[in-house]
Amino acid sequence: MSIAEIAKRSRIAARELALASRGLKDAALHAMADALGTNGLEILAANERDMERGRAEGMKPGLLDRLQLTEGRLAGCADALRELAGLADPVGEVVRGSTLPNGLKLTQVRVPMGVVGMVYEARPNVTVDAAGLGVKSGNAMILRGGHAAEFTNAAIINALREALAGVGLPGDSVQTIDPLGRDGVTELLHARGLVDLVIPRGGAGLIQTVVREAQVPVIETGVGNCHVYVHKDADLTKALPIVLNSKTHRPSVCNAAETLLVDAAIAPDFLPTAFQTLSDAGVKFHADARALALVPAGIAAERASEEDWGREYLDLEMAVAVVDGLDQAIAHIQRWSTGHTESIVTGSLGAAREFTERIDSAVVMVNASTRFTDGGQFGLGAEIGISTQKLHARGPMGLAELTTTKWIVMGDGQVRE
Repeated sequence: MSIAEIAKRSRIAARELALASRGLKDAALHAMADALGTNGLEILAANERDMERGRAEGMKPGLLDRLQLTEGRLAGCADALRELAGLADPVGEVVRGSTLPNGLKLTQVRVPMGVVGMVYEARPNVTVDAAGLGVKSGNAMILRGGHAAEFTNAAIINALREALAGVGLPGDSVQTIDPLGRDGVTELLHARGLVDLVIPRGGAGLIQTVVREAQVPVIETGVGNCHVYVHKDADLTKALPIVLNSKTHRPSVCNAAETLLVDAAIAPDFLPTAFQTLSDAGVKFHADARALALVPAGIAAERASEEDWGREYLDLEMAVAVVDGLDQAIAHIQRWSTGHTESIVTGSLGAAREFTERIDSAVVMVNASTRFTDGGQFGLGAEIGISTQKLHARGPMGLAELTTTKWIVMGDGQVRE
């Protein structure tokens, strides 16, 4: 089928989804979760085919980690669908309302977007999350999961479509355009009037291509050059675990920290231990001159280039700089941040307040790991992505962010004078 044909089928499905009761949508989500278990062996076998091809084609370790499904990860995907079923239905929620002096009663309510396209790469978990969020929020999803996860995504989508049909919702609520390749992506991005929204999720190149080429509305997500700043008043016993977790917990994802900034006043006390601990976890360093002087013997580190401060490593690599206080740390972040997540470690309420007020990112942390920027961690259920733009949605995007609103006006014969 062409993109136009797929989109038209999605529109029909979206109209049915928009009218579905919460009970029916939640039953569908439970059926979809069960289908991942029932079809688990087939899905994992398909994923191994993708993994073998990825290794043969020299895929980077970070992307291989994103691509890989295990029994535990697949079970986590199913759990995320069940958690979505337990969340409130955003469709029909009253955002605000009033009665005008002339008696007109106004209500602004949440409604589905309609037909939503997702373009992503090497992330089969996103296939599940996007499908689940689409069903719960009443949107039909058109998915492009990319060549790298071709077999995995096909197996997952087949299972989910059968589950939807089994409870009486249209299987076309979830469709893939992977067989149409890159030409299909271009056609999707140009399908203004057929597709209501496109969300890219992946590396900087993919996101920039979608933003540049799209003729349909786009919500830009998650390139994450995230920073952790250890302030001079930090409790260093808290700072080290926060830095370690932010960098090494899962380095291949967008909320992993890529740059460590340390106040000059505490750098001699903190950085040697931090370098050693991070190095023991496999981290390599790109450091400025003052940080390099504090690298313990036997640990390899290179002088950071200008390019290093702006890199999203997505691997066990980290840029490290010594800064002269809060103002310089904020200036560095303002210069290099992608607007995703920044964290300050400090015991000073004043420093924390100033940091949160002056840093203009989707998420600003105080004394916490950057890894908490996540829809599930924020209590939103699965997430469609982490928006780094400022229109409509910002930060982790859950159910509410996949809705728009409409005004309902109830009158009794009023005419405008």
